Amino acid sequence: MGKPTGFMEYARRDTEPRPAEQRVLDWEEFHGSLPEEIRAEQGARCMSCGVPFCQAGIVWEGKAFGCPLHNLIPEWNDMILSGNWGHALSRLLKTNNFPEFTGRVCPAPCEDACLCGMYESAVTIRDNELSVIENAFQQGRMRPRQIAQRSGKKVAVVGSGPAGLAVADQLNHRGHAVTVYEREERPGGLLTYGIPNMKLPKSIVERRVRLMEEEGIVFRTGVDVSGEEIAQQLLQEYDAVVLCCGAEKPRALDLDLKGGADTCWGVQFLKAAIQRQQFGLEGGVSSARDKDVVIVGTGDTASDCVATALRQGCRSVTQLVRRGRADYLDKNGALPVDYAQEEAFAVFGHDPRRFGVQVQELLRGEGGSLDALVTTDGDTIPCGLLIAATGAAGCEDAVCRAFGVEVDRTVLTRSGTYQTNVEKVFTAGDMRRGQSLVVWAIAEGRAAAADVDRYLTGYTNLLG
Repeated sequence: MGKPTGFMEYARRDTEPRPAEQRVLDWEEFHGSLPEEIRAEQGARCMSCGVPFCQAGIVWEGKAFGCPLHNLIPEWNDMILSGNWGHALSRLLKTNNFPEFTGRVCPAPCEDACLCGMYESAVTIRDNELSVIENAFQQGRMRPRQIAQRSGKKVAVVGSGPAGLAVADQLNHRGHAVTVYEREERPGGLLTYGIPNMKLPKSIVERRVRLMEEEGIVFRTGVDVSGEEIAQQLLQEYDAVVLCCGAEKPRALDLDLKGGADTCWGVQFLKAAIQRQQFGLEGGVSSARDKDVVIVGTGDTASDCVATALRQGCRSVTQLVRRGRADYLDKNGALPVDYAQEEAFAVFGHDPRRFGVQVQELLRGEGGSLDALVTTDGDTIPCGLLIAATGAAGCEDAVCRAFGVEVDRTVLTRSGTYQTNVEKVFTAGDMRRGQSLVVWAIAEGRAAAADVDRYLTGYTNLLG
């Protein structure tokens, strides 16, 4: 602990976002950075607790506490304070393959577990983490690592989201030859197609993929492995197959969302928006431009839909939340406001959320286009685009059928392992765990990689 009194001397200081009324006009990342001397003070606030709950990563009574990756948080906070950025990087990469992702999109359960936060504000753990990895890229420390010896084993990873990337990265550094298969035209999974650019710039994903390619990982994009023929081909060609296809089956609403481009699921809307804005491709979902938009749901996906609709130039945006307002109040009785609600207030002058209300009926015009909807409160509100951001009900069935793995809501695995019922087929991430956070997907990928390595070699020295 470099400064025992740091937590008493320095106040928490977050990286300041650009003003909402400015950032809503573009798709650029909206958080800046702090000078190194200020960042050192933020590192000094870490109390170096005897029991650092921030890195515990445990689940107790259904609630997660601390970092699922067991990041060595007090260690690299101390290194930030001393200005030893290289050592901070080495401690960070020991547990986290992709800090540039988690440092941007993780909701920071580590900060919820920070003891400093019991009395004052928690340490800025996530911002500190991001500063370490971005400093490393800027200073040229993130160079391809040469693999000392190859094992002769071949592994196929199906899906290139955070879990798949973590599996591939771990097994590649262990010496196995890894090929990643991705259905879309670009790797990254939800990192590329599910998180808007202002939260996670696509250049950041591309930067990491290039580094992984330089280290020997092969990415084959635009390949759908949901057919039985190609699934059998992979099983014959590779020594192990790891399925990391996510949980994309949407949670159903008691509404018909198949009527056309004016009704869609949250992930569909975000993917179409990203393809249109980032890659110049038109999807089957309408833009929110000049439309009255209604979003059903809460959570990150709903917020990202609100922020995306604002940037597309919607006429209005309303967010319907099923549970009552009291369920969302913090310990001080205040209603938290995230970046999207802040932006909606800047544009329209009010919070877009309505609590304790849902959609009762859709009202369509003579041509079948969506005009309005009736809420369970009995009022009618204009609606030209309805987005259901209600979460996922589990993984899609096609890949599971092709490989013959057993499925309930997610893929079933043997107790305490990541192995499926099919020989040499493993699974990780949302496909196994259910819809969750990027940090949990990475943790799943690391643990599955250790399982695969043990299967291939008889032992493992990988950290799960």
